[in-house]
Amino acid sequence: MSNIVVRNVRPWGGDACDIHVDDGSVVAVEPTSGTAVHPARDLGGEVIDGRGLLAIPSFVNAHAHLDKTWWGKPWVPYGGESGTQGRIAHERARRDEIGIPDLESSTAMVRELVRTGTTVFRSHVDVDLGVGLDGIHVVREAVAAADPGLALTVVAFPQDGVLRRPGVLDLLDRAAAEGADLVGGLDPASIDRDPVGQLDALFDLAERRGVGLDIHLHDSGELGAFEFELIVERTKATGMSGQVTIAHGFALGDVPPARQRDLVERLAGAGVSLTTVAPITAPPLPLDQLRNAGVPVGLGTDGIRDLRGPFGDGDMLRLAGTLARLAGWRHDGDLRSAVEIATCAGAGFGGRAVHDLVPGAPADIVLLDADNSDAVTRVPSRDTVLVGGRVVVGPGAR
Repeated sequence: MSNIVVRNVRPWGGDACDIHVDDGSVVAVEPTSGTAVHPARDLGGEVIDGRGLLAIPSFVNAHAHLDKTWWGKPWVPYGGESGTQGRIAHERARRDEIGIPDLESSTAMVRELVRTGTTVFRSHVDVDLGVGLDGIHVVREAVAAADPGLALTVVAFPQDGVLRRPGVLDLLDRAAAEGADLVGGLDPASIDRDPVGQLDALFDLAERRGVGLDIHLHDSGELGAFEFELIVERTKATGMSGQVTIAHGFALGDVPPARQRDLVERLAGAGVSLTTVAPITAPPLPLDQLRNAGVPVGLGTDGIRDLRGPFGDGDMLRLAGTLARLAGWRHDGDLRSAVEIATCAGAGFGGRAVHDLVPGAPADIVLLDADNSDAVTRVPSRDTVLVGGRVVVGPGAR
């Protein structure tokens, strides 16, 4: 695929431009000439008429669970107890009955996310004694079936604990050996009740296998803050700056201001990133502080219509609006920050060096009818979605 021109679009709400694509990547962004769209043969390739629409990079779902969904299956009422432990137990009790992980459901879920503009995924995939590595195979097949041009980063995720389930650590090691990009962890204190032991084991595995870490941390208050410190210490000691992510990190939102500032500085100094799912039931992360300190923050959907809960539609633009509201953001610059967290700022979470409307970036582009980042306030439908310069949603999709 080469010589594609996305004609007459407004990157990030700016002046009208033409985005030139060669072999799936952006090679130039130039002012639109103002002339009518020429036949493709006159430009040496295909022309996509952007009709003056807003153009943004596609969405990066930095925290998904694509293996868990029952999307497309008959409705499954939630019957578990509240809390992390209750949801884990409910999921383990019923997933075989529902048939999860399921290739058809995961594929349908991915296609729905693509429809709303997501083309890059970091998916946590359950690895445990009951399912083994089957979920990883399902997710890889589902993403490839939805569209082979989509980007997928896999986190081998011990949803039921690491040390408390003998054999799980060996499965994580096997997953890493077989190509998982990262290994996950889960509440080292409240789940395994051995924060030092879990983190020592995970960092050792990551070092040996040359993979990153992405650790779910729901623990709040000083317990969670202590776990933040342990993760930062190990990241620095192992030289894994830029390879470690804390997911959720609720403690950062509910410790006192001075403690919060200290933790943000520690994260920045160690090169530890964060992902959030913009939960409305937890204290919001200090996004302004994190942005000013240069701590990378990614946004993701978490689970969507699964045995842990019935909510979620996968629309990352809608989720970016929720993030902005939780942060108290109203100014245009802040609204753009919310969209950036959901798109270009998430590049690293999807294994990309750059993900934007700039030369050298993959031509994963979303066109929509909006003035600028005001799109997060009204969530217009996605007119066109391109993967590598190829229209997959909208006029001329194939």
